[in-house]
Amino acid sequence: MSSAFTRRHLFRLGGATLVVAAGTGLGLPALAAGTVTVDLVVYGATSAGIMAAVQMRRLGGTAVIVEPGSHVGGLTTGGLGYTDSGTSAAIGGLAGEFYRRVYARYQGTPVTPDSPMRLVFEPHVAAEVFDDLLTEHAVPVYLDAPLATVERAGDRITGLVTAHGQLFTGPMFVDATYEGDLMAAAGVSYTVGREANTAYGETVNGVQLRGEHQFTRPVDPYVVPGSPASGLLPGISAAPVAPNGTGDDRIQAYNFRMCLTRDAGRVPFPQPAGYDPADYELLLRYVQAGYPGPFFTTQSVGGGKTDSNNTGAFSTDFIAANHAYPTATRAQRQAMVADHLTYQQGLMWFLANDPRLPASVRAGTVAWGLAADEFTATGNWPPQLYVREARRMVSAYVMTERDCRGGVRAADSIGLASYTMDSHNCQRVVVNGLVKNEGDVQVGVPGPYPVSYRSVVPAAGQCANLFVPVCLSATHIAYGSIRMEPVFMILAQSAATAAKLAIDAGVPVQQVDVAALQARLRADGQILAWPPTVDGEIVVDNKSAGVTRAGVWVGSTAIGGYWGSDYEHDGNTGKGVNRLRFTPSLPTAGSWAVHLRWTADPNRAGNVPVDVVHGGGVTTRVVDQRTSGGQWVSLGTYQFPAGTAGSVLIRTEGTDGYVVADAARFVPA
Repeated sequence: MSSAFTRRHLFRLGGATLVVAAGTGLGLPALAAGTVTVDLVVYGATSAGIMAAVQMRRLGGTAVIVEPGSHVGGLTTGGLGYTDSGTSAAIGGLAGEFYRRVYARYQGTPVTPDSPMRLVFEPHVAAEVFDDLLTEHAVPVYLDAPLATVERAGDRITGLVTAHGQLFTGPMFVDATYEGDLMAAAGVSYTVGREANTAYGETVNGVQLRGEHQFTRPVDPYVVPGSPASGLLPGISAAPVAPNGTGDDRIQAYNFRMCLTRDAGRVPFPQPAGYDPADYELLLRYVQAGYPGPFFTTQSVGGGKTDSNNTGAFSTDFIAANHAYPTATRAQRQAMVADHLTYQQGLMWFLANDPRLPASVRAGTVAWGLAADEFTATGNWPPQLYVREARRMVSAYVMTERDCRGGVRAADSIGLASYTMDSHNCQRVVVNGLVKNEGDVQVGVPGPYPVSYRSVVPAAGQCANLFVPVCLSATHIAYGSIRMEPVFMILAQSAATAAKLAIDAGVPVQQVDVAALQARLRADGQILAWPPTVDGEIVVDNKSAGVTRAGVWVGSTAIGGYWGSDYEHDGNTGKGVNRLRFTPSLPTAGSWAVHLRWTADPNRAGNVPVDVVHGGGVTTRVVDQRTSGGQWVSLGTYQFPAGTAGSVLIRTEGTDGYVVADAARFVPA
């Protein structure tokens, strides 16, 4: 349990005294009883589980969260503080409120609907914000309460029984776990692994032997170099790699998102029990072949701390060690989590201490350590394994690559996703006598796209009162885009809203009035369509007729959040020569607000000059394209004549990185 969760809404089964938060409407005897009955039973205290329960409380219903483990907040409080969001402007509802609350906590100011969102934060800050939400809405959370059995009557769940024998009942249930355990126990159809491209007409599903996070230098895979008879080094598959696009039962790798610091009070990386330097022989050979690093990421989250993730060919991902995890027993999963911990702690110990490594590698690792004020209950190590993918429901609507790319758009939208189609590596293989990673895919999407209501409810006849907003119905590669914490929160809020409508109407979840659901979601701040348009706006995209160029511009879809079919960049060359102008055709003279859009990345320029040509002359703004990607960024409001006399010119002289040209927007003021 995070040390930040100290208020009176946490319950621990099987030992400790149960304590109730005031105002739950249930009272201590009811909550401590062998049977607890509420409107919505949520299984899993992930970010999604919290949002589902909070939304039900806001709608006037009762809710309880049943958590199989002892951690609250899932990945959002478990180290993933550098939030993967795609287009952050597409985050609405409770998810947007959560990130505004994070901002307000850092600023020391009250949260308001106009507060900016902050998607980068320290783990304990996220825990404090969730703690506030749970306390304000009097949501009881039962810890260490793993599911034992599901009671059913026909096609409805009537009760969730924990390993301690406590029964949770109610008319509606949400499976908010990363594994989909309640869904599976309820008999709902699901799949595990990668579909073949042919299954749903996709192009980047199944086996993918590609260049991302790949060995960039030749490394021998055999115990005795050059001798296949000696066997393979740990973690390398002996099976021949299948052709690209072939389906299998493999899933992308897991790891822990470490919170590191260089502060003097950092906690040195521990040597785990069971450490074996032979497990890192492959990495040693890679370094000896000339790879200098990095070996883990160090994205800043504030407070001198990082969210440190996998990067490169050999890093914190324990590739292929998780294939049995989705359907394993609880004891088997605990053993796999322990193996992942040993692997990743061993990796950090190896990088910091093995004398065979260059001194520069060891010194560069030793400079980092665990943040002493984070995860204090678990030795400063994150308590949540990053389960990137496990079971995925198969329902009446399966989200696919076509949804992500905008080829189809679900009409029953309950929220937007916008992140890159992203799969980490799934296995290590031998190709032409050398080791290769297989499975990593990073393909951008054109922009935010709708997630279907049907993808979070089981197929008709399977279960009439269950929602699955985390292990939703999606192919492996589409799930790679959807599987982001903000999206899980969005879908969970929408699921809880639908649950309340289903209760009120007395209908199965498959028969909820979608139009009424969408109306309520919009009223609660959910964003259901993209782009959200403004009456009278004029958008000039890089593919529009009103674009002129000088120099060489390169089209790309590598980074998500762009408007239209792609964006362009200057290749980080031709500075002062490359320039691109957006010229609108304005129907009337008057005052127009001007906005510019780009896709952000650390390799972008932070000092891009932009000239706004208007009725009063030329105004130059300088924009930082390393941030605010996928958003309309204001350049100001100006007077324009009617027609094509006004424009926005992106210049490249003196810029310190890639310059992006995507779209400009003109809105009548």
